[in-house]
Amino acid sequence: MSRIKSEEEFEKTGAYRFLRWYRGTKDPYIDEVEMQEGEIPEQKLTNEEIKRDEKLAKEQAYEYQGKWYKAYNKLYFLVSIVFCITLAIVMLFMTGRLPKIGTPDRPSNNEVAQVYIENGIEDTGAVNIVAGMILNYRAFDTFGETCVLFIATTCVMMLLMKKEEDIRSGKIVNDRIFEPKNDQILQKVAFVLVPVIFIFGIYVILNGHISPGGGFSGGALIGAGMILYVTAFGFDKMQKFFNEETYKVVKVAALCTYCAVITYYIYMGANDLDNHIPLGTPGMIFSAGIILWLNIFVGIEVACTMYAFYALFRRSGL
Repeated sequence: MSRIKSEEEFEKTGAYRFLRWYRGTKDPYIDEVEMQEGEIPEQKLTNEEIKRDEKLAKEQAYEYQGKWYKAYNKLYFLVSIVFCITLAIVMLFMTGRLPKIGTPDRPSNNEVAQVYIENGIEDTGAVNIVAGMILNYRAFDTFGETCVLFIATTCVMMLLMKKEEDIRSGKIVNDRIFEPKNDQILQKVAFVLVPVIFIFGIYVILNGHISPGGGFSGGALIGAGMILYVTAFGFDKMQKFFNEETYKVVKVAALCTYCAVITYYIYMGANDLDNHIPLGTPGMIFSAGIILWLNIFVGIEVACTMYAFYALFRRSGL
């Protein structure tokens, strides 16, 4: 059995010093340099004195770094120029050796595109060949693109999002100062356009497998509608039906469901097993197997990503 150490004993251990260093609570100057006690009189410097001090600091820095630093800078500059010129020459040389457009030996002229065109409807059930290609034949690639959107939003959120205590304490500036308050023209126009944009975005997503459109374009429309709404009416009204918690649940659920569906579909196909997902009648809404559902998941990801970028860059919070 181990005993609980007192606070004084714990402060003498290496774990305590490591935690102080890790959390940034240790002052790096304590016990390292001599510090003058008492109040330091404030010294007001003129602009000429400040420029003189900066010049002396730069001269001392270059003098301390010596000739090796200057030689390294010159070498780095020369290597960068040589590398860029070499890369440009190689790219131009390879571009000049590519086969001409339309020639039979061109890499783009292969049996893959022919299979997509000839067997696309039979294999995928989608009238839109592009949707059948990116959400059936290459659905795993599209999943990677969707993950990129998720990771990009997560990174921006980590960099820009305010702490929860700052939100609760009211330190965040009211977002309504960035637009005219109660702009009647903007609000009236948004009141009419936002529902139309949402409906049209949903239409584009649901018809992506039978007509031009799909999750990416439909999600962009819905995201634009959300941005228009929050610009006209503010974040307070937006958060009544779409707040941070809703955003997290919807975005993560869409990505995880996409992953589960495509994993099941690829696993069954790789093992020559029936996936029991009917293709339906080509040209109907409920057809094309998994493509309709994947379009919905992609549309959710794109719409959430667009709105999140706008909200985070505008006020650093959802």
